[in-house]
Amino acid sequence: MTATPFFSVRNLHLSFADRAHKPLFGPAPRIEVLKGLDLDIGEGRITGIVGESGSGKSTLGRVLVRLLDPDSGNVMFKGQDIAGLDEEALRPLRRDLQMIFQDPMSSLNPRHKVWRIIAQPMKRYGLGGTREQATEALVRVGLPAEFGDRFPHQLSGGQRQRVGIARAIAVGPSFILADEIVSGLDVSSQAHVLMLLSKLAKEMGLTVAFISHDLSVIRHLCDDVIVLDHGVIVDNGPVEQVFDDPQSDVTRKLLAAIPLPEMDDTWFER
Repeated sequence: MTATPFFSVRNLHLSFADRAHKPLFGPAPRIEVLKGLDLDIGEGRITGIVGESGSGKSTLGRVLVRLLDPDSGNVMFKGQDIAGLDEEALRPLRRDLQMIFQDPMSSLNPRHKVWRIIAQPMKRYGLGGTREQATEALVRVGLPAEFGDRFPHQLSGGQRQRVGIARAIAVGPSFILADEIVSGLDVSSQAHVLMLLSKLAKEMGLTVAFISHDLSVIRHLCDDVIVLDHGVIVDNGPVEQVFDDPQSDVTRKLLAAIPLPEMDDTWFER
């Protein structure tokens, strides 16, 4: 861990309106999703965020990249509190805070060819966005240059997810949020996408928050892990420490529920 964390979150609260129980008159009641979270994410590390459905892990991720506004608390990004910034103030930071979505088919414009999908964010941030630059990003994620002329529906699920990764890295971010990016892929495609993410993180010095429900993947891919339960952090620390000595019944339950094979450094390749 660095002396100054890449992300430092303190007393983070977020709630949503419960419209299903809105009274005839007056505002809808609020459902608290994140309940006073304190956490640090170290620079250049891959931090897993894990928990059961409804634990708040995706909500936390979206607060980190400011796709959601917290009710209160501090979200320090490289020493700057971004929790209360409006969109104009956030605009210069958007390039640094990129996201890879769970469903690449719904996050890629079906009317655009792959090279344009990759190039558009580059143009937005004044980075050129030429076809050559888009092709370079495409090749970097292991896809042939000629795939730039294809449309998303002409690619497999694993290939579409690689396009999503290419779009994220093309703008040169320092942080990537990967939200359940392999949950819809077959086992072979999962392994290849995870190998790619690990490789790019090392090569580019990226800080990554990796949201997943698969503890086998978390143990192999991540340096640190945060375990959430109903909006509260119940375990937090280096992966080896949390897996070897879980501090909560929730973590022990998650570990017991999922088979964890013994893995060495060649596990993904095999």
